[in-house]
Amino acid sequence: METRVKTIIDLLSEKKAENIETIDLRGKGYIVDDVIIATALNNRHSISLLNYLRETLKPLGEEFVRVEEDGEWSIIDMGDMLIHIMTEAHRDTYNIEEFLKEVKRGDYK
Repeated sequence: METRVKTIIDLLSEKKAENIETIDLRGKGYIVDDVIIATALNNRHSISLLNYLRETLKPLGEEFVRVEEDGEWSIIDMGDMLIHIMTEAHRDTYNIEEFLKEVKRGDYK
């Protein structure tokens, strides 16, 4: 596993994010190479995870190109990687893993 991705997974795990999943989309024609999805325990936990990633990754030289921040679902765009932090209810509702499985099969255009 790529060091950057592993670092982010370790940081999320350290702060009790659940059900962390990574999806490698290299060579699939998608907008990023990697997607990380993590479940937060609640809205506060989601915001806390986002802030922790900011505080920890920026000094390491990581750039947060854009952040869409909501307690239910936060999206961090790091240019070549997206990180989704979602509450369980939002993760169940939107099931982005299913969409990304289609991309993995090369169906994305």
